[in-house]
Amino acid sequence: MRNKKNILFATIALTLISGFTYVISQTKPTTEPKIIQDTVKNVKPAIIPLPDSVFTDKGLKLRPYKKNAHASYYADRFNGKRTANGSRFNNNNYTAAHKKLPFGTRVKVTNEANGKFVIVKITDRGPFVKTREIDLSKRAFMDITKHKGAGAMKVTIETIIE
Repeated sequence: MRNKKNILFATIALTLISGFTYVISQTKPTTEPKIIQDTVKNVKPAIIPLPDSVFTDKGLKLRPYKKNAHASYYADRFNGKRTANGSRFNNNNYTAAHKKLPFGTRVKVTNEANGKFVIVKITDRGPFVKTREIDLSKRAFMDITKHKGAGAMKVTIETIIE
């Protein structure tokens, strides 16, 4: 009996001294901080906008690269030849040549005249004409051209962010 009184007295003393709350049946203290309403700030969640250069189009993250770029297509004589990245060129694949973009970069090329676009992969260097920005494979070029007899067109180039 005396032992129970000592435990009860110790529990009350600890509660008053340290601020801990005890339940007689428990042996571990529970420390739950009290939230004072005056100190709680109304903080809105931070919304971090994407940079203006990044937007999405049908699930793709695109970064504009160049507007009013001059595009042409590979001649048939390059079919089967090695490209700068080591693969064999095929005019029926969706590939392209660019002077600066890294190999393997996927690019969305949009014809400015009719709005049609195609997604190609950079596999080669070129074109080696100063006024041209990109050389498309013949299939990619014919998919977006307005006139099948054309050899060049104005396009918008956007890189796809992965």
